[in-house]
Amino acid sequence: MKMKKVLAFGLSAAMGFSLAACSGGGNGEPQAAASQPAGTQSSQAQAPAQGDTAGAAQEITLWTYPIGNWGKEDAVKALTDAFKADTGISVQVEYLAYADGDDKVNSAITANNAPDLIMEGPERLVANWGASGYMVDLSDMLTDQDRAEIQESVLTACTAPDGAVYEYPLVMTAHCMAVNVDAFKAAGADQYLDLETHTWTTEDFINAVEALYAHYGETVGAVYCAGQGGDQGTRALVNNLYGGTFTNAEHTQYTWDDPLNIKALEQLKSMEGIAFDASLAGGDEITKFYQGVLKMAFCWNIAQQLDPNTAGTGAEKTITGEQIAFMGFPSESGEPALQGGIWGFGIFDNGDPARIEAAKTFINYMANSEHTVDAVKTANYFPVRSAAGGVDLSTIWADNEIMDEYQVLMPYLGDYYQVTSGWAQARTSWWNMLQKVGEGADIASTVASYAAEANAAAK
Repeated sequence: MKMKKVLAFGLSAAMGFSLAACSGGGNGEPQAAASQPAGTQSSQAQAPAQGDTAGAAQEITLWTYPIGNWGKEDAVKALTDAFKADTGISVQVEYLAYADGDDKVNSAITANNAPDLIMEGPERLVANWGASGYMVDLSDMLTDQDRAEIQESVLTACTAPDGAVYEYPLVMTAHCMAVNVDAFKAAGADQYLDLETHTWTTEDFINAVEALYAHYGETVGAVYCAGQGGDQGTRALVNNLYGGTFTNAEHTQYTWDDPLNIKALEQLKSMEGIAFDASLAGGDEITKFYQGVLKMAFCWNIAQQLDPNTAGTGAEKTITGEQIAFMGFPSESGEPALQGGIWGFGIFDNGDPARIEAAKTFINYMANSEHTVDAVKTANYFPVRSAAGGVDLSTIWADNEIMDEYQVLMPYLGDYYQVTSGWAQARTSWWNMLQKVGEGADIASTVASYAAEANAAAK
């Protein structure tokens, strides 16, 4: 393995945000979207798209973070047993936790004992270990057909600036917001919702908030800013409202002082019915939404949509039984650019061609074959590609009405800017900035000041 200095910047706290948990926990551990492991198909493996198993190692190691049921031994064993039966290659699996997983990986790298395969997202595989020279470039595994089938925003996130692909993606999700449909109907604001596309315009959003406030006479939506928990929601709200950006395209600079972001913050601050609330983090906002106190939530994802809530009234219901609908964030065009998570496989360059070949065989089996359905459903998220191994993946969740409906948001996954340097400080600066805006500070100068703070950390 190419040995460079291991990056020691507390990734478990700084980079494990991908599905941050709108729970407000802030550890970034992905929440399973469904509780049941998928059954595995018993059929002959598709011939690997890359290479041949002849001459490959007969045993490899996989370390996986808890990405849905890929963090559960029984579910993963079903997949690896099928893989061994079809290829003859056995897989030894170690299950990582976000609390100390990065430390274990970094220690293994230092000891020249890194696993062959690792499962996680671009913030680790591309921006950290890939950028440090530890990962195998997987671009030779991607045919023109693969590139056509994989969603462009996903492939971009898995690709380093020099064109190397350090993550072969498997699954994705998108964060969104939610509305209390019954409350909207009572206020006559349901006319501004498109519950087929689950999208709306900025104008529709403003009109809906005005109607809700006129009916209820109180706060209906909260720009929560007690901490970084669920901060993807406030970022997406501000950036989408008028088309502002969070970073530049190269992911080298934070661009919060984009005039379109200033415009968005000014709009939100001026709206009766929208409050900047320094007492709430993302999980707190969700609780108040479930209680019916808030009529919309900006911190939402598939885990919440499936959650029967503490009162047990059922999925897609508040604790009093009111209907919940997920919505993309409002934008002028009605087509949002959503934040989300992307997870897949990377290969550590341990200098053993046979093990690298076997690891590629594993990736193709799980992410580009007839077995991809099982691998995706084990993750409990959504496929990153339209088809794999000749199998149409568009109907993968046809047996789960909520998952199937939620898929409508996946094409709206936007720029994966979470790979930008200085991310930990940027997240802290963001919610501190929102607090100051909520206190009445001048918006333009406040945003400029905190953006400068984030950019200082990015250098």
